[in-house]
Amino acid sequence: MPDLTPDLERLAINTIRTLSIDGVQKANSGHPGAPMGAAPMAYALWTRFLRHAPTHPDWPDRDRFVLSAGHASMLLYSLLHLTGYDVTLDDLKSFRQWGSRTPGHPEYGLTSGVEATTGPLGQGFTNAVGMAIAERRLAHEFNRPGHDIVDHWTYALASDGDLQEGIASEAASLAGHLMLRKLVVLYDDNHIQLDGPTDMAWSEDVLARFEAYRWQTARVEDGNDVGAIAAAIAEAHRDARPSIIAVRTHIGFGSPNKQDTQKAHGAPLGPDEVRLAKEAYGWDPDAQFLVPDEALDVFRAAIPEGDALVAEWEGRMSRYADAFPAEAAELRRRLDGTLRDGWDGGLQTYALGEDFATRQASQQAIAALAEPVPELFGGAADLSESNLTDIKGAGDFEVELAGRNLRFGVREHAMGGVANGIAYHGGFIPYAATFLTFSDYMRGAVRLASLSGLHVIYVWTHDSVGLGEDGPTHQPVEHYAALRAIPNLWFVRPGDANEAAAAWALAVERRDGPVALALTRQKLPTLPGTTEKARDGLRRGGYVLRPASNEAAGGVPAIILIATGSELQLAMGAAAALEAEGTPARVVSLPCWERFDVQDEGYRESVLPRAVRARVTVEMGVSLGWERYAGDDGAIIGLDHFGASAPAQTIFDAFGFTVERVTDVARRVAARELRGRIPTLDPGHQPSGLSRGSGH
Repeated sequence: MPDLTPDLERLAINTIRTLSIDGVQKANSGHPGAPMGAAPMAYALWTRFLRHAPTHPDWPDRDRFVLSAGHASMLLYSLLHLTGYDVTLDDLKSFRQWGSRTPGHPEYGLTSGVEATTGPLGQGFTNAVGMAIAERRLAHEFNRPGHDIVDHWTYALASDGDLQEGIASEAASLAGHLMLRKLVVLYDDNHIQLDGPTDMAWSEDVLARFEAYRWQTARVEDGNDVGAIAAAIAEAHRDARPSIIAVRTHIGFGSPNKQDTQKAHGAPLGPDEVRLAKEAYGWDPDAQFLVPDEALDVFRAAIPEGDALVAEWEGRMSRYADAFPAEAAELRRRLDGTLRDGWDGGLQTYALGEDFATRQASQQAIAALAEPVPELFGGAADLSESNLTDIKGAGDFEVELAGRNLRFGVREHAMGGVANGIAYHGGFIPYAATFLTFSDYMRGAVRLASLSGLHVIYVWTHDSVGLGEDGPTHQPVEHYAALRAIPNLWFVRPGDANEAAAAWALAVERRDGPVALALTRQKLPTLPGTTEKARDGLRRGGYVLRPASNEAAGGVPAIILIATGSELQLAMGAAAALEAEGTPARVVSLPCWERFDVQDEGYRESVLPRAVRARVTVEMGVSLGWERYAGDDGAIIGLDHFGASAPAQTIFDAFGFTVERVTDVARRVAARELRGRIPTLDPGHQPSGLSRGSGH
């Protein structure tokens, strides 16, 4: 690296600023102000501390940098281009355009060097906490005396808005409790947000709050003082706590008319103001996307330095492999994301007569997978005894012992974002558990996991009004439909213990996105046919569980009953009753729509033949979406209102989720006397939860 004189450093910083300005201006869209103000702190971190390798962006022991303030994406893209990642000047010029590798907010997997999909504020901060947890756990598993093969830091750049979001508060509290010392957050303290000064909505002492969270805190009064910023980062490295450094910056720095105003936040400066800002930097006002050679030399030093870091680490890995060959092979496998041979051999099968809640079968699946899938790592939001998600004997993840059971506390928001961070980091299959109704608190993180293709498993129990006495506040009704609406999320609702075990197998096998398991509190019977069919059938999303009695002779069912979860037993009971009356009835288990819908047409036709138009779907959730399977001549038995507080069987009887009711509806559908959505309540019945402004 050349000698870093103050003038050369200023030139390098202004190169970041002007590239960011030009990218936003050319796109006529974006956020120029944050990159202009935060460029010095980003420069200090990237040139003096960040251990990374632009030509090996996936080097496992690299430091992670998360731009939680994702709206400042041109700051990150400029840094990636300047330091030598596969981000070209043309990529900067195509900022926010169709097909560009430089979208409006950073997207994991699209742009080389982007560690996390950020933009929704607070998510990146929380991802960074998850990455720091993953680093500690992986180091605990694989480091040996004299062989620190896992040893890296996680840095995040966060805005005022990030720290206002509740998810960041939850994550900060957890990080302080766990003393995640290899986590450093640079806080872009510019006093401005989209609507104006932060003090119109915010008056707290942020650093005092983080001190209460048990963080090390520091303040840099001049956001252009690279030396002071570097000293604060160095001090953070010496502390045993996670660290936050509040750097007093000026949004839109250098813009004569927009600095320190919200006008610099979310819109291009405009051609005239761009010229004025560049003149203030001593820049050629007519030059666009200018990268002076001297500045480029400063940044491109990252290439040989990164290559040397990788070579040194590979040497350490070689010595580690000589001393600990089994551990080295296991680490390589984990980082590659492959599974051990025979990993699923211990999953149980269940026989007729065995009744289990699917949450219990899930617990047994976790126990069976714990040894052959050591990358399984997670926990619950203070509900492990209800979700049944502990890995027995694996210890808790604590300050002194990095066990496998994460105690998230009542922090569903943070749990979702932390799980994403663990998945971004690599080496683990994270899982996160709570009641299904509280998945609402996780939705932002679930959506980003789906968008980013992260392998996260959600264990959501107490999945229907079968929860019973806790009442409508805790009974998910609209959640099935809402979660199925998220692209790339596989939502799985197993109908008995065999399907629950198969659901875990599906969840572990997946590599390109999250899987949600919706599990019962109440016990369910093991159903005929699932022992033989569940594993393959669930992998396909749906299957014929019970053929109609006339099918063996080449006949066609008179009616098809389709169900998920605990309602599958109702469909089986109704089919038996219909058959006793002489009506051939097929039962289809459809636990995962997303998997079924992508099967080839031949398979889907074999399960739901178009010629059989008499169909009944059964699920204790809103009926939205089921019309695609019921068809125009079928009926949907759903629950288009909230639940009630009562014993579960009382609720089932009152709402009509009984074998008798399903049989009656199916009988009338087969006779072409009934179709469409079927009300679940008798006229005038008013359960608790429907009387307050419900419109019923």
